[in-house]
Amino acid sequence: MIPRLIFSSEAPAPVGPYSQAVECGNLIFISGQIALDKDTSEVIGSTLKEQTRAALKNLKAILTSQGLTSGSLVKTTVFLRDIGAFGDFNQIYQEELGDARPARSVVEVSGLPKNVLVEIEAVACR
Repeated sequence: MIPRLIFSSEAPAPVGPYSQAVECGNLIFISGQIALDKDTSEVIGSTLKEQTRAALKNLKAILTSQGLTSGSLVKTTVFLRDIGAFGDFNQIYQEELGDARPARSVVEVSGLPKNVLVEIEAVACR
């Protein structure tokens, strides 16, 4: 099986030597998404809630480009700068993903690209 690289113009372009997502078989591995504006690559929002909503918007844009929805997500990994803000994160995550309930890990990290507050990576299934 040869992996297929995925690119959506509706999500920020990668800022390094990686792909927005890679499909292998019926799985799509979505690189970590942060709160970047797709046109300017500037950080969107200053609060965790704003940045979570923007990161999930980017993640969902990649899903949509493949004809998928949040219901296709099987696993997310979330990196938070402050685990103490988990409640705020969880509120927006639930609002944005609706009834989707992928498996999930949430970890606190000391730093993220562009000094954002959250990064979310995911695996989806066709």
